[in-house]
Amino acid sequence: MPDTAEPVLDATGVAKRFGAVQALKNASLQVGRGQVVALMGANGAGKSTFVKILTGVLKPDAGHVRIKGRDSTVANPAGARKWGLVPVYQEPSLIPDLSVADNLRLGDTAMEPFRHWVSELGLPTLDPEAMIRSLPLASLRIVDLARALAIQPDVLLLDELTAALPTDLVERVLKVVRAQADAGRSVIYISHRFTEIAAICDRATVLRDGLTVGDLPIEPGIEERIVEMMLGGTVAAAVSEDRPVKPVTGIPRLRVKGLKTGTRLTDVSFDLYQGEVLGVVALEGQGQDELFDTLAGNRKASAGTVEVDGTARSFSHPADAISAGLTLVPGDRAHALFMSRSVRENIAVPLLARLRNWGAIRMGDEAAKVNAAIETLQIDTRAQGEVRRLSGGNQQKVTIARWIAKGVRTLLLFDPTRGIDIRTKRQIYALVRDLAGQGAAVLFYTSELAEIRLACDRAVVIFNGRVMDVIDAKDADEATLMRAAYGLTEKAPA
Repeated sequence: MPDTAEPVLDATGVAKRFGAVQALKNASLQVGRGQVVALMGANGAGKSTFVKILTGVLKPDAGHVRIKGRDSTVANPAGARKWGLVPVYQEPSLIPDLSVADNLRLGDTAMEPFRHWVSELGLPTLDPEAMIRSLPLASLRIVDLARALAIQPDVLLLDELTAALPTDLVERVLKVVRAQADAGRSVIYISHRFTEIAAICDRATVLRDGLTVGDLPIEPGIEERIVEMMLGGTVAAAVSEDRPVKPVTGIPRLRVKGLKTGTRLTDVSFDLYQGEVLGVVALEGQGQDELFDTLAGNRKASAGTVEVDGTARSFSHPADAISAGLTLVPGDRAHALFMSRSVRENIAVPLLARLRNWGAIRMGDEAAKVNAAIETLQIDTRAQGEVRRLSGGNQQKVTIARWIAKGVRTLLLFDPTRGIDIRTKRQIYALVRDLAGQGAAVLFYTSELAEIRLACDRAVVIFNGRVMDVIDAKDADEATLMRAAYGLTEKAPA
């Protein structure tokens, strides 16, 4: 490990308040040269706020930051860049109506080093003239990281970068991050994936309720200690992996046969039954985005059929899918929420659809449903004036809560635990199982293979746009899922 006698970054006593919410109370972080330091904590602990203060997006109410041995007053992201601090935030900071190349020019980023890094990170054929809005979320994360690496930062800040990436691209990212540290650069790494922390990090700084509660070296068996610090010693029990296999008989709630959309989704068939959670596993770009978009009415299928409760349906608009009982929780929370509106307003949106019938608005009934959904998901409403003030985990809960308030028949969850802490993940697993127990059907795409055994009854593995295997959750260990995801095995859909 490189000499860390003088930290390249030394932040102490940092505090920040947003109205009634004290996001940071007394946060500290030291990063040595050539170190990868994990910044960890449950959602709402203050991690993203801390990073935004370090990079000049937000101004702290108290505390000070020293960079390379000098007191720093970073007033904006451009100032942070001059100090050698470059972030890759939880959501891509790219302009969607411009091309990749145009975004690089706006950031004064040279094309040649960008091409080098985007290739190293697993996207060698990326077209610089491609419009940002046309790229999947995983590609946007790689573009954001490659752009940051091209600047050659002294300190790279990565906020849940791998949460939207499939396993193959995650491996590329981890290799590059570790190589940056070995070359003497420093990295602040925010992730809820302990396997990644163990693979590349030297130390972990743990936040809880806006306070730094621990700083410890990464060593074997440290995971439980970190969890205790994050949660204050109260760790919820994990969802059982030993559930009995559900019988799959009768008419499926959702039947997909020979579905084709665009060039990536070529031939997908599966059945999803009432009371079942069916997982979807796929590496980047194998057609999972197109599958969920088609079922949600955002894209039109070019071949194949979709049946809902035994009746063939065709969706030209999301309203068609919703009327058929199919509701989508997308992977990108920003696309699902009205960020400047309140928690309650966001949850109530589907309930207001009945206004078109010109009937009386039963405000008490709507309020009861919204309150019940908030209570069911344990949503933090202290900052309910604006959803954008919530942590990522609470924002995700809001996207799910709106459909619980309306009533769920078939829920399409696309990577619902992306960027969410372990406590909130477990809440969502339990919620999904509870919804299935009440008769809902859930299609659950996840980029984390371990989630299949925690939340699902079966898993459909997609490779090259078609189903390679259908696996019972009890048999869905990571090695089996990975082999199928790489196209190394094939079984006809059940």
